[in-house]
Amino acid sequence: MLLLPLLLGAALLRLGGGSYHHPFYNGFYYNHIMNDKGDSHEKTLHFNGAKLVVETPKDPVYSSNGANVTLPCHYHYEPDQEAKRKIRIKWSKLRDDYTKEQDVLVAIGKTYVAFGDFQGRASLRQASRREASLVVSDLRLQDDGKYRCEVIDGLEDESDVVDLRLQGIVFPYQPPRGQYRLNFHEAERACREQGAVVATFSQLLQAWSEGLDWCNAGWLADGTVQYPIRLPRKPCGGLHLAPGIRSYGQRHRHLHRFDVFCFSSALRGEVFYLDRPAGMTLEEAKQACQDAGAEIARVGQLYAAWKFLGLDRCDAGWLADGSVRYPIAKPRANCGPAEPGIRSFGFPSTGRFGVFCYKER
Repeated sequence: MLLLPLLLGAALLRLGGGSYHHPFYNGFYYNHIMNDKGDSHEKTLHFNGAKLVVETPKDPVYSSNGANVTLPCHYHYEPDQEAKRKIRIKWSKLRDDYTKEQDVLVAIGKTYVAFGDFQGRASLRQASRREASLVVSDLRLQDDGKYRCEVIDGLEDESDVVDLRLQGIVFPYQPPRGQYRLNFHEAERACREQGAVVATFSQLLQAWSEGLDWCNAGWLADGTVQYPIRLPRKPCGGLHLAPGIRSYGQRHRHLHRFDVFCFSSALRGEVFYLDRPAGMTLEEAKQACQDAGAEIARVGQLYAAWKFLGLDRCDAGWLADGSVRYPIAKPRANCGPAEPGIRSFGFPSTGRFGVFCYKER
């Protein structure tokens, strides 16, 4: 255990007064410290004076659900030198609420181990000298976020952050029970059931910049409750506030109840519409999709098909949560408002409609 003697020796140096002068100091220099045996013989550790530098892209890396992505990371020394020991690489994912980091991968030399959901999907690319890039395959919605690349050379430890952003769409969601019925954990489950995850603040901000305007407050992944306003109005924070993201701040994850903003990305399949001359009940609609070798589509899948595949259908159809909706990419008469979007008939308890189905490619 080298670290304890190092720290103890450093403390003794500070207590020794100002009569001793260090030959030099670069942030990693220790001198005249006790050795591992704890006796009075001096043990001197010299760092070579070179600075370890870790570099990652300053711009976000964009990808999509199901794709493979490389998060670049390189390191070097200033002045240049060869490492005198095996370098340790650690990749971790920063959580949205910054409470802790999620371990992704650690490596020493060419040997690496991936953790948790990244097992079998994460690997280290070392194609060039001093490269420590992370490769993640089969991207999932929850992979979106910031990743830390940490390079460790003995006691020297430097890191930098890569921002991975999945191309996707944010949509507000409330359950059949009505407005403001979800605590945070129920909100997570609701998004998951709709083929999505709870959106992050950066995803909501991007959606707002693209035109999302919604006057109902919803959970975000960090446990805050917020809502995006493009056109200020009295019921939505007041006329005196500028357009932007309105925030209720952190809320109690068990006791407080709101709607939720969900995030979905590009599809691995297709959404298509089925109808019958007399329409279908919800149960008949589910069976019709199964007969077609598919399943009834979820809300997140409908939004993704509209956003990324241009799905446009002026016919209302059932979805898996019991809602009835239809996607309009090209607004026209008798198909709702003048803006593109997903139209909703809510959660009808009766009625006969078509159905939107989803089939994996």
